[in-house]
Amino acid sequence: MKKDALLTIIAEWLEEWEIPSLVTRNQHAINPLERKRILAIVGPRRAGKTYFMYQLIRSLLEHNEYSKEDILFLDFEDYRLGKFTGDPIDEILTAFNQVAGRYPRFLFFDEIQNLPNWNRVLRTLHNRRQFNIIVSGSNSKLLSSEIASELRGRYDDILMLPFSFQEYLRYRNISYTAASIRTAARGKILAAFDDYMKHGGFPEVSMAGNETEQRKLLKSYFKTIFYRDILERYNIKARHLLDALMNDILENYAGIFSITRFEKQLKSNGLPGSKRTIANYLHYLVEAFFVIGNEKFSFSSRQRIMNPKKTYLTDTGFAALGRPFTENRGRIIENTVAIELFRRGMETFYFRNRNECDFIIKQGRTPTHAVQVCWEITSRNEKREIAGLAEACDFLGLTSGIILTYDQEEDRTIDGLQISVLPVWKWLLNDQTGKIT
Repeated sequence: MKKDALLTIIAEWLEEWEIPSLVTRNQHAINPLERKRILAIVGPRRAGKTYFMYQLIRSLLEHNEYSKEDILFLDFEDYRLGKFTGDPIDEILTAFNQVAGRYPRFLFFDEIQNLPNWNRVLRTLHNRRQFNIIVSGSNSKLLSSEIASELRGRYDDILMLPFSFQEYLRYRNISYTAASIRTAARGKILAAFDDYMKHGGFPEVSMAGNETEQRKLLKSYFKTIFYRDILERYNIKARHLLDALMNDILENYAGIFSITRFEKQLKSNGLPGSKRTIANYLHYLVEAFFVIGNEKFSFSSRQRIMNPKKTYLTDTGFAALGRPFTENRGRIIENTVAIELFRRGMETFYFRNRNECDFIIKQGRTPTHAVQVCWEITSRNEKREIAGLAEACDFLGLTSGIILTYDQEEDRTIDGLQISVLPVWKWLLNDQTGKIT
């Protein structure tokens, strides 16, 4: 790459960059000073990874011992960086030393997957033991066990999704306590929850002034995932298939995705597409954080792989690009739960036998929770919802289950099964993110 461009980028960082206004994210326990291993912040585009890095940089600058001359921030999506012609480490550090007069101690590399041989670069940098290294990436490969193994114990990762409901309320300046959610303040929280489900948690979308602007932003994110994260990254040839697949998921999220059904649908429209290609493209959508895919529960890993997945959108705002919210509110609320379980690092499945249960939570080899989700329990759906939960609990040997609804709350005991009915919004406000209830 051109040396002058790199020098300009570093000079802009040191002389012109200012910390923007930030909404504090919930990964508050991370201290860059204490990082001995590489930290990767991984999640979908526009979810706030860069701003979380800014949050960490601010924490360093507030520590009187450090200044911007100790910190290098590079965004590898900056077109000016281009391609490195030699050793990228040498080019970057030499340029920083030339501008700042010393080498940095803290390295913040945004969208690291755009740097060729990034894993080798990180390994080499870490081996020098001179730097605290924090990177971000928009591909789930950065979360994989293969990467952690390749970096040989040098690497930790955290998942950064769009705003959680707690973070969304923080942005809206809506405070709450265990007592206040039982008062008139509950109405304000419910109104915010309605907006959160409808428009999702992407920070920029949440901050947009109106629905037209929000929809415009979501469309641009959708196109970016389509073109940059999948079409270009994986050199996709069957563009028509990817387009059909993404739009099918927009219409049928929180449902079972059958590759066989989709293949037949393509053929009925005169479009080519093999089952293998469809499966590969679905995997790419998961890697690009457009889709969360839950397998059907089975104690056999082979059976889990063979069965179709249940697919969810990584942000409910994308659902607005499909059908109107009022037509899908039951699926929207289920998708909201799927996102939060994913955020909390839960290993989740769906249960399907005679009846269905939306979520089975497994810790290690042991199923620990069965969770059913519906907008509300009514005389028309009560039998079906409870039957699915009860069958799952009986199959898994669980003595209790959970039903999450929009705003119902009670405890029931049915045929010896203890059932907790909870509002989804209240469950989302639980600070103990490692727990279900």
